[in-house]
This record gives sequence, C-alpha cells and structure tokens, in this order.
Amino acid sequence: MSGELFPRTRSEIAPGAVHVPDWLSLDEQRNLVASCREWARPPAGLRTVKTPGGGMMTARQVGLGWHWFPYGYARTAVDGDGAPVKPMPPWVAALGRAAVDAAYGVALGSGEEYDIALINFYDAEARMGMHRDADEKSTSPVVSLSLGDSCVFRFGNTETRTKPYTDIELRSGDLVVFGGPSRLAYHGVPRVYAGTAPPDLGLTGRLNITLRVSGLE
Repeated sequence: MSGELFPRTRSEIAPGAVHVPDWLSLDEQRNLVASCREWARPPAGLRTVKTPGGGMMTARQVGLGWHWFPYGYARTAVDGDGAPVKPMPPWVAALGRAAVDAAYGVALGSGEEYDIALINFYDAEARMGMHRDADEKSTSPVVSLSLGDSCVFRFGNTETRTKPYTDIELRSGDLVVFGGPSRLAYHGVPRVYAGTAPPDLGLTGRLNITLRVSGLE
C-alpha cells in the first residue's frame, strides 16, 4: 500500500518465521492468479475438505504434486473425484527455493525440492483454524504466498493452539516462511478483509499458496 506513514519491512514473527511484505510484484501475482484458476479446474480440482470430526473447512483447496487430506498425502484426489493430482510445475518449485532465500538470506541448504503446493481459496466468510503442517516427513521450511484480499494471520507456538501467538496482517504479494524451531508452530487465519485485493489483480477473495517439501517417496 502506498503513502503509508510507516512502510512495511521484513520482520521476524518468531525464531525461524519471517514475514517479507510485497515480495511478489503485481505481474507475478497476476500470473499466479491465472495459474490458480487453471489448477482449480477438474479433474482433481478445487474441493471442500471434510474434517475428521465431520465438519467442512470453509476455505476450499486444490493440491499440486501431492494431494493432501486429513491427515496424509496421496497421488490421487482420494477425498474428491479420485483423479490423479496435477503435477508440481518446476517454476513453482523454484519459487519456493527463491522464497526461502529471500526470507533467510541464504539458499535452501538441504537440496530438497519443493514438491507440494496447496492452494486455499478464502471467500469473505472463510477462516482457517489453528493447525500445524505436520504431515510431511521433511523438515524443510514452509513457504506461504498471499494473493488477493488481506487477512489476519495468527502465528502461534509449537505446543498449543492457544496463546502465546502473534497476529499480523498479510496483504497481496506478501511472503511468510517458517522453518527451524517454528516449522511445527500452530497457525491460522481468523479473519479475511473482504474487498481489499488490489483492483488490478482481478481477484475477489483470497488465495494462499503454501509450498512444502514432502519427504515422501
């Protein structure tokens, strides 16, 4: 956002968790939005996820590389239409490595390739409860990219879904990377600010692209 009294700068949310504002250019955001629209198409397209307790997640999801379901991964949309998952594009995997470099100032040392992209779509009423990204076998950092409407991103601790946690505002183009001691921290999205997406983006709602290294065969 232009004309701010205090410009947003890179910040550490917690040890190993870094927020980089405005990391994606508007052109990069547009390209990702267009790609998400293609990935959301069936087969193995955007779906509503049923939780183990019988409820439904309010954010809808599509996966690339691996299909996530509570609490595991598969190569087919096992809780959707059963179709093979769409492949992970090499340029998206490269974006994950570049994001880690931008956040930490060093390249990803393990050499592991980002082979999962989970894309969540939030409308104005969608939320995401506090959870951990704990279904992967790799400990490589998680990369989170925001597109569209701004939101409250709640970043907690590794022990409990409750306090202490830190709330930050994520806007379109923002990057969050969390690894090391924060790799298994609880986090969620308690609120989306409807109508705050950049007018030139052509998106109503919020897209979150989460990139992970599976560590799976």
